[in-house]
Amino acid sequence: MENVKKFKYFTVSSLAFGTWRIGGGYWYASHDRDNEWVSAIRKAIELGIRLIDTAEMYGNGHAEELVGEAIKGFNRDELFIVSKVWPSHADYDNVIKSAKNSSKRLGTYIDLYLLHSPSRVPICKTISAFEKLVDDGVIRYFGLSNFDVDQIERARECVSKYEIVAIQNHYSLLNRDDERKALAYAEKNGLMYMAYTPLENGILARNEFLASIGKKYNKTTIQVALNWYITGRNSLIPIVKASKIPHVEEDAGAMGWRLSEEDWREIDEHFREKSYFLDKFVSSLKSIRPWSS
Repeated sequence: MENVKKFKYFTVSSLAFGTWRIGGGYWYASHDRDNEWVSAIRKAIELGIRLIDTAEMYGNGHAEELVGEAIKGFNRDELFIVSKVWPSHADYDNVIKSAKNSSKRLGTYIDLYLLHSPSRVPICKTISAFEKLVDDGVIRYFGLSNFDVDQIERARECVSKYEIVAIQNHYSLLNRDDERKALAYAEKNGLMYMAYTPLENGILARNEFLASIGKKYNKTTIQVALNWYITGRNSLIPIVKASKIPHVEEDAGAMGWRLSEEDWREIDEHFREKSYFLDKFVSSLKSIRPWSS
């Protein structure tokens, strides 16, 4: 119950495990906590979080290496691995090169390959490379990250023989601007929508209203927030991240149950007004520089 979600071409866990700042940060690697991160990823998989999100930029590729180490011994067919190509690598040749390098670091094929954010490179050149990668078995599917609806539609016009199957954008109870845009588009068109920063870096974990709802289910604030995403829309997959095993266990505890329709709507209404001003703030930031996960 509420552990997996089915899409046109694949079935994935209803939570994704993210790897931003695992193994380093923005194009730099750190090996200080490698064992801790590998253990966290393995625990997530053991608890049913089989969708793992990474990128070539995370730790300058080291996050992918840690994912590759963590998945050893698991049934590969039960996992769904997402990686991303950086926009400065979005031309045809560099997309091919980046994907092959990511696959090598992971030690396996890539289930879903995303363009990390819009690029100055014409999108049709990137899509053409994605389709070649599918043909060659390096990736299975492709999609887009940090794209608005107009950009998604332009990209879809470039596709010749496959489909764009997924979008990954910033979305949370406190940042609901995309709800009327790319998330609604994903729902309408049957695309998977992966939401990064769903807990707003811990802000929602301290929310008293969610805590009061959680008492009714014997669930934590985090579990209530994540379950709200999981149960509300079939397309929506929140991305979580944790380094400590108890925190991984808490995140996984958002699966396997569901909020009542009444409680889901109460949460929806409570945060709808609160998110308005943050939406405006986030939109102003996006006008300054591209948003990145």
